[in-house]
Amino acid sequence: MKLRLHFVVDPLGWLCVSMVFGIWLYNSVFVPTLVLLPHYNEGHISWALVICYYLASALCILALLRASTADPGRLPPDPHIPFSERADWELCNKCNLMRPKRSHHCSRCGHCVRRMDHHCPWINNCVGEDNHWLFLQLCFYTQVLSLFTLVMDFCQYYYFQPLTVLDQDAFTTQHELALLRVSALMGLVMFGGMGSLFYTQMAGIISDTTTIEKMSRTLDEIHVTKRSWQWALSEVFGTRWKLLWLIPLRSRHPLQAAHSFRNEV
Repeated sequence: MKLRLHFVVDPLGWLCVSMVFGIWLYNSVFVPTLVLLPHYNEGHISWALVICYYLASALCILALLRASTADPGRLPPDPHIPFSERADWELCNKCNLMRPKRSHHCSRCGHCVRRMDHHCPWINNCVGEDNHWLFLQLCFYTQVLSLFTLVMDFCQYYYFQPLTVLDQDAFTTQHELALLRVSALMGLVMFGGMGSLFYTQMAGIISDTTTIEKMSRTLDEIHVTKRSWQWALSEVFGTRWKLLWLIPLRSRHPLQAAHSFRNEV
């Protein structure tokens, strides 16, 4: 498996990624410590519930790391342009390099990206042709983990049986209510934000319209292409096998004929 790493030198982006990582770490530590593991040890819940939470947490952080470090589709300095495709290329007025149409120059990253959707500070990377599928995975798994966290926080007070063995001097026991309230607030904000973002991304993929195209043109100027959601997502994820859409640790292989300069994620 060939994974190309891509890093953007941007202190603001590093701060945003650190904040997202901190939220993930907070919930991945305190929810099992306060809810899952104590109730599992007393036989109130099944081991499968604990495994599912850790699996959702692992997939979420893997998707974040991959989306943050994957090459979004950066164009090489001197790409080979097939003669039959020269009509589909244009000159970038910022970096003076040839690029295929629907590419965009990212001023923050300093280079052109194939079919760039937007630059996301929360992953400190552009979202483009080669890592759009990873960004979708990040949105999806963040929603799953956030919803899981909210359900666990709710069940702690309204569903699970009271714990019989507690260390009253432990920090988590003394501040349990405050810790779970913060966890629930984080889960609610992340679920709402990622849910809205995931919906807009899916709508753009199905209509074959990027976020930049929506912002830079009027609705009448955008040529909307209606496609089945199966084909649209298969093209983004690089495979028709739907099970592989959920796996972050793999390479993307475009379904359509690739240019000779195309990179693998």
